[in-house]
Amino acid sequence: MDSRSVIEALLRPDLRGRTPYGAPQLEVPVALNTNENSYAVPPLVVAAMTSAVADVAAGLNRYPDREFTALREALATYLCRSGTAVSPDQVWAGNGSNEVLLHLLQAFGGPGRAALGFTPAYSMHPIITTTTGTAWVDGLRGVEGGGPFDLDAASAVAQVRRHRPAVVFLCSPNNPTGTALDLEVVEAVYDTADGALVVVDEAYAEFARPGTPSALTLLQARPRLVVTRTMSKAFALAGGRLGYLAAAPALVDALRLVRMPYHLSTQTQAIARAALAHADLMLEAVAVIKGQRDRIVTGLCEQGLDPVPSDANFVLFGGLADARAAWDALLARGVLVRDVGIPHYLRVTAGTPHETSRFLEAVADLAPTHRTGAPA
Repeated sequence: MDSRSVIEALLRPDLRGRTPYGAPQLEVPVALNTNENSYAVPPLVVAAMTSAVADVAAGLNRYPDREFTALREALATYLCRSGTAVSPDQVWAGNGSNEVLLHLLQAFGGPGRAALGFTPAYSMHPIITTTTGTAWVDGLRGVEGGGPFDLDAASAVAQVRRHRPAVVFLCSPNNPTGTALDLEVVEAVYDTADGALVVVDEAYAEFARPGTPSALTLLQARPRLVVTRTMSKAFALAGGRLGYLAAAPALVDALRLVRMPYHLSTQTQAIARAALAHADLMLEAVAVIKGQRDRIVTGLCEQGLDPVPSDANFVLFGGLADARAAWDALLARGVLVRDVGIPHYLRVTAGTPHETSRFLEAVADLAPTHRTGAPA
């Protein structure tokens, strides 16, 4: 028996045959496949981060602040800017929002429990769920008289009642569709899912169009509600790995039972605090990115394709005869987008004006046969 077979036999049965998460990391002129912020960290903030790390470097012989107290205060202050009061004892953070989601499932999922998500949605939700021994349930999107990716309160409530999960995931704005939820959906799911944790993933909240509500406004008197955020997108810190959540203090306290000791390094805390201290400067590119997102929607419509109106920093677009073939054709033109596994659809990140132009030009160069309805 070779070593691979030996390891396969030792592996948990529910993990055998699975493939790991991984978006292609390719050297291309225009990389628009992972919803990264195309704008580099501003030089002033780079200097502040460098200084912050230098200030703590001599003390790296000691463990970091296990409670990341100053960082939680800074995150709470940032969230309060939206007009909703959030206190530091309501904030939790981890190495990217994926670790925060893992903590939630370690604490509130597990064997004999199930998590429900409404797909297509963030692909890591089911992956993280199954790694904790929690059963995953694929909920359905699509509303009669609405779009194929919409989710209304009646449909969501019916599915919660049917599956009776321990954890419910809602994404707003949703990845990969870019669609946002009405708060009545969140409220209805929370009221129906009695005894379940309701997690609203708001990784792309800063890119939402004016008037799009945040579930942060619903936290008061809802101890089972969690709102997750990240600094990877709007704050251009994908490499910094800092995700966080807001919830009731008692729920945050429960997460201490499952986190690894000293899970946030001293450097991570210092870099994140430096970024938050310059939040206005870090977020200056958000308006530009939103403009490029809307330009992509308009440009794709003009080319006869079917983009989904988006509240995120990306656009899902359909009207493709074969999504994989179109992905290959765009890649051949130096533009990397994301094949999210939805037939006839691809997803593109909104980047710089130059990147948008390159993408729209590459789409225009596609042969007519790449579009649905084209003659064979």
